[in-house]
Amino acid sequence: MPPSPPVHTLVGDVPRVPALFVAAPASGQGKTTVTAALARLHARQGRRVRVFKTGPDFLDPTLLAAASGAPVHNIDLWMTGEADARVRLAAAARDADLILVEGVMGLHDGTPSGADVARLFDLPVLAVIQAGAMAQTFGAIAHGLASYGAPFRAMHVLANGVGTERHATMLRESLRGGIEWAGALARDAAASLPERHLGLFSADELPDLLTRLDRLADALAPLPVGRLPDPVPICAAAAPSLPPLLAGRRIAIARDDAFRFIYPANVDTLAALGADIAWFSPLRDTALPACDALWLPGGYPELHAATLAANQPMLQSLRDAHAAGVPMLAECGGMMALFDTLVDREGKAHPMAGLLPGTVTMQARLAAIGHQAVVLPWTGLPVEDNEIRGHTFHYSTTASELAPAATATSPRPGGKGEAVYRRGSLTASYVHGYFPSNPAAIAALFGG
Repeated sequence: MPPSPPVHTLVGDVPRVPALFVAAPASGQGKTTVTAALARLHARQGRRVRVFKTGPDFLDPTLLAAASGAPVHNIDLWMTGEADARVRLAAAARDADLILVEGVMGLHDGTPSGADVARLFDLPVLAVIQAGAMAQTFGAIAHGLASYGAPFRAMHVLANGVGTERHATMLRESLRGGIEWAGALARDAAASLPERHLGLFSADELPDLLTRLDRLADALAPLPVGRLPDPVPICAAAAPSLPPLLAGRRIAIARDDAFRFIYPANVDTLAALGADIAWFSPLRDTALPACDALWLPGGYPELHAATLAANQPMLQSLRDAHAAGVPMLAECGGMMALFDTLVDREGKAHPMAGLLPGTVTMQARLAAIGHQAVVLPWTGLPVEDNEIRGHTFHYSTTASELAPAATATSPRPGGKGEAVYRRGSLTASYVHGYFPSNPAAIAALFGG
């Protein structure tokens, strides 16, 4: 199918692009599948679709990227900041025919919330409500979402999990106060996306993902929500230029089934700082690539612990790099692989790289979640210039004789900060850092 003609316009310096903020009253309502299906629907019609994910998230963006055919960046008014969000939205608006922003949890959950994002950027809201077990209460929930706090540009509601045409009519007739009906989706187990302990499966773990999304896109196409939304003004902002603090340095980044939690913006930041990127797989490769620094991001080492433990050449290569003083950053799952021992969810112990003394043990319940800020005094930067923002989300706990070299802080009153370990050239923590929050500190951490 030939590409559809562009639908964005320019008024002065401000582009106007069809855009929608996809929200829900809670998690588990179907907003990720609906957002992905909308992206797929318009992308297969030849439109250029750009999707953003609100809040810290690694898994949903992989699904949204597969659906849209373009990288997906995060918008989080605390972690990424308003300025970063404006730059990324403005860049998308320059060539996109549709911008979709998926919310996080419930529309009004968190501080800042998805509602704050929708209001700040004046985006119309599509609320996806799981309506399978309700009737007129659907209208009350929609009314509450629309009227709680300052008004939105517009509010549309999509009923999910609807049983019959009569059921859909009851839901539609329950709406009040100018809320727009976006349609009803029937229950369809074949289009749902599977989950596990850290959330949805990643796109590359679902070989039939596009088949599932096409099925749902077909269901959305005849509904009001399937039409292209009205254009809205998108903020104009330019990305700051970064000094080449990492020019001439090669940074090796782990990426495979065990290490997959990587913000695209982090890699973009390293490249903008002048770094050369070398990818490697701790599961499959037997040695590190030649590098000046090393990043082990988070992921699922607990699901691949036996393979990691068996790859002794790679574990030795990590030990050798550490002994040689190569700057190393290990985040969450990356850190787990560097302890002496990893105990998986079945209680089986696996020997790891042994760069950190102690044991990391998987738990049945979530151990920590939320925003985190880290100040690393060993970067050599002034304390006031040294904060890196990010988040934590893990099911494991650590037991170590090694005292933390620093402790992250939580913006939540009473929130607990994660331990940050420092051993030689290694910095390790459960915190997933957002590199654009402080490129200079990231460059210093990697030895630039």
